Amino acid sequence: MRKLLIVIIDYNMGNISSIVHCLRELNFNVRISDDVEVLEEADVVILPGVGAFPSAMKELFDRNLVGYLQDRARRQKPIIGICLGMQLLTEGSYEHRYTAGLGLIPGEVIPLEDPKWHIGWNTLDCLKDDLIVQASISKAFYFNHSLVYSGPSKYKICVSHYKKTFPSVIGKGKIIGLQFHPEKSQAPGRELLHNLILGICNA
Repeated sequence: MRKLLIVIIDYNMGNISSIVHCLRELNFNVRISDDVEVLEEADVVILPGVGAFPSAMKELFDRNLVGYLQDRARRQKPIIGICLGMQLLTEGSYEHRYTAGLGLIPGEVIPLEDPKWHIGWNTLDCLKDDLIVQASISKAFYFNHSLVYSGPSKYKICVSHYKKTFPSVIGKGKIIGLQFHPEKSQAPGRELLHNLILGICNA
């Protein structure tokens, strides 16, 4: 049976090594690239992200990846965004200044308030009958972020609670965003990533 090919976008903004290690442990075929021809071969493209939204969008534009990702989404070819990568899937972010995003999932990214940062372990509450994430309910995942998704409820799959409730999994078709780091969340993170990749590839 053919191994699924997962290509991680290399755009100078991601914590790529831990994602590669996690995916290889799950027995996926993994590549790292910013080459559109390589990305087009992928069963799933992963957009990681550590850093600031404006810098990340500039890197994507500089690599001519914005148009490709928008076209890939229109064709409903799977994309998973992780942490900052999730936020880039939206229409824009108010981090530092307003910056337009990829526009793949309606909604915007706004700063957390009181407290202004969420670091540590937290659980998911599923808002929809989503079989992909149901197995991960009540398990803990690692978060490290100061901004959150704000958008229509139809795109919110899971929420988490830290002083206030915020969306922790968002999605539109085969475009999925995770506000947490599954690759840093030990066994629960590996399980969720495995289920998510298989789920969106078979949907």
